[in-house]
Amino acid sequence: MSQTEYPPLPEFAAYLAIDWADQKHVWKMQVAGTPRIESGECEQQPEAMEVWAAQLAQRIAGPIAVCVEQRRGALVQLLLKYDQLVIFPVHPNTAARFRQALYPSGSKNDPVDAGVLLELLVHHRGHLRRLDPDTPETRQLQDLVEQRRRLVDEKTRQKNRLTDRLKICYPQALQWFDLDTALGRAALQRWPSLPEWQACHPGTRKRFWHQHHSYPSAPELQQRCQQIQAAVPATRDRAVVESGKLAVRSGVDLLEVLHQHIGILEQEIARLAESHPDRGIFASFPGAGPALMPRLIAAFGTHRERYQSAYELQCYSGIAPVTERSGKKCWTHFRFQCPKFLRQTFHEFAQHSLHKSLWARACYQHHRAQKQSHHAAVRAVAHKWLRIMYRCWKQGVPYDEQVYLESLRRRQSPYVPVLAPLIDATQIQWQSVAGFQKLTADFS
Repeated sequence: MSQTEYPPLPEFAAYLAIDWADQKHVWKMQVAGTPRIESGECEQQPEAMEVWAAQLAQRIAGPIAVCVEQRRGALVQLLLKYDQLVIFPVHPNTAARFRQALYPSGSKNDPVDAGVLLELLVHHRGHLRRLDPDTPETRQLQDLVEQRRRLVDEKTRQKNRLTDRLKICYPQALQWFDLDTALGRAALQRWPSLPEWQACHPGTRKRFWHQHHSYPSAPELQQRCQQIQAAVPATRDRAVVESGKLAVRSGVDLLEVLHQHIGILEQEIARLAESHPDRGIFASFPGAGPALMPRLIAAFGTHRERYQSAYELQCYSGIAPVTERSGKKCWTHFRFQCPKFLRQTFHEFAQHSLHKSLWARACYQHHRAQKQSHHAAVRAVAHKWLRIMYRCWKQGVPYDEQVYLESLRRRQSPYVPVLAPLIDATQIQWQSVAGFQKLTADFS
């Protein structure tokens, strides 16, 4: 994979490596043109880092290359405040294997780790990618979409725990209430067990439904009441019932808080995505809705020099497979080392595009016909989407499905035979994309 080409930097005045820790960091430094290596320690506190950086600036005039085994975190955020420092983050696996090459015995301590990072920085800097922060708006969007995903995963985890508890003490609730709705959570919070729900007056139930904008008809209301009265408790064990009521209430409270904060994040994400300069590009891709469009903006970023080719992005994101060769053997496998959230973003977008893009569906069916698994076929679609997205992103133009379909026909793509029946079954509709009217495809 080719290295990223950044604007040329002046020669570094010094090279600094920091082995970070929770409370105290060990550093080693080599001033340019001298063989002497200095070392020391610095506390993580912002005040201590401020004094340390000020002393460094007084001693050394010019940019300082800093190598740290961290891309995000408290130390990196502290270092980004100082314009004199140019950060080169190193993947932990890279540092560990380089240390193993230098110290086969397995010897390890903080000064040794700092020395390994310094060796990497001074002699192998060409293999490191400089940390080049994006615009504040894009970085904020990147952080928010990742926060939202973590909260969504936590909501799923809590919902599964609550479901397991309800199966033990109150399984009928899973048929009557949807845990993803405010009505279902409010009902379980007010009546966390079947006896309490059965003891409730029918008029109270009706008022409760109306308060939550549910208006069942008279026959439907009567049927619900009959189901409630005919229900049999799953257990009469007092210990299980009483502890279950507390567990249900706590689980519902956690779900409610998570739903509220996910909503707040989605509002802020929508606001940032709406005002982002690249919104028109990523909104034009079929399948990029309110959740995925901001994630695509965050995945690519604003700096066009970040990636020099689509292949570089395909490898970095983990969408491109890994090929290994040894002697006469050659095998290809799934890429394990990559930013997982980034790969998940492209994988989910590719899966959503299957119902909105003709060629994406044809590509998926082509790979499935070759006995590939579902996820392998989706990754193949994502692999092609990244080439298209990269070109649109580099040139600053929105995607046009008809242009790409014509390109496939002109190049006699193997997907063309699959496209014909899909086009016949497709409903073509007009849709407003970034202020323009475009033809879009929708099929099941």
